[in-house]
Amino acid sequence: MRRGEELLAPAALVLATALLGLAVSASTQTYFVDTLVKVSLVVALYLFIGNSGVLSFGHVSFVAVGAWTAGVLSVPRAEKPAIMPNLAHVLRETTVGNVPSLALAALAGLVLALLVGLPLMRLSGLAAGIATFGVLEIVDNVLRYYEKIGPGLNAFSSVPETTGVWQAAVGALLAVGLAFAYQRSRFGRMLRATREDPAAASAAGISVYRQRLLAFALSGAVAGFAGGLYIHLLPLNVDSLYLDLTFVTLAMLVVGGSGSLLGAVVGALAVSGLDSFLAAAENGVDLLGVHLDLPAGTRVIVVGVLMALVLVLRPGGLTGGRELRLPRRRRPGSPAPAEAA
Repeated sequence: MRRGEELLAPAALVLATALLGLAVSASTQTYFVDTLVKVSLVVALYLFIGNSGVLSFGHVSFVAVGAWTAGVLSVPRAEKPAIMPNLAHVLRETTVGNVPSLALAALAGLVLALLVGLPLMRLSGLAAGIATFGVLEIVDNVLRYYEKIGPGLNAFSSVPETTGVWQAAVGALLAVGLAFAYQRSRFGRMLRATREDPAAASAAGISVYRQRLLAFALSGAVAGFAGGLYIHLLPLNVDSLYLDLTFVTLAMLVVGGSGSLLGAVVGALAVSGLDSFLAAAENGVDLLGVHLDLPAGTRVIVVGVLMALVLVLRPGGLTGGRELRLPRRRRPGSPAPAEAA
């Protein structure tokens, strides 16, 4: 029952967001779909960062590779020469449907994370953060200038827009379910042991390197899957999958609480909702009879200030880094929790 509660809370939040998205207008619905895709992305971050305690700035590179994979393979073959004239022959002649493109996006994220993780998962602390940021830079430049694998500097077009409310919700639930299964597995427990005390975990026979590599590869697969959902939602370009997305998704994880799956989901929903409102307010919006027209860049400043305040006032995030657990009623005559321990 207690395990079920830990999964039920984030899953219920995802379903509630999907139902709200169905109840609003079509123009507003895009914000809800974008939020649900962000849930998958932040859960991917939590799967590695939350369980290992190692900071990564490179996960958006897996999102970008997943988006490029799903995007290139989803564009109809007849339209590829006009949109991507320099595309490699095998990619130019291959087109797949929605579900296969998402599966291949997850596979691309998994393979890249595994290849990158082989040398980098021996690092910790600042060194790991800088190294993963280097991966983000390399991937961004490859996708930006190597037109044999994509549109280069141009935005993707003609990608079927299949990511609606339910597909985004199902994708978020799959990501939540995988993260929950991993954190409850022996591998998740071993990785958290390395987070708490690497020396003691090594002394107990746990390979810090192998456990980090496994989590890094799994989180890369979820991030690639989120990229596939993203490219089927919006006509993205390479700038959409770079520093801004890196910053806002890390802010979501920090604000919600990096130590728990519930925190990842709460942070994604809260910050995405605030970010979407501020983005609309930068173009002018009416709120309770008052017209708001904020300067460009306000949302980045506000999200940054919010993340700083949370780090200072509540380092564990909104959830305190804990999963939801309902209080238990004691049977008459049973010992108090302290006595039972």
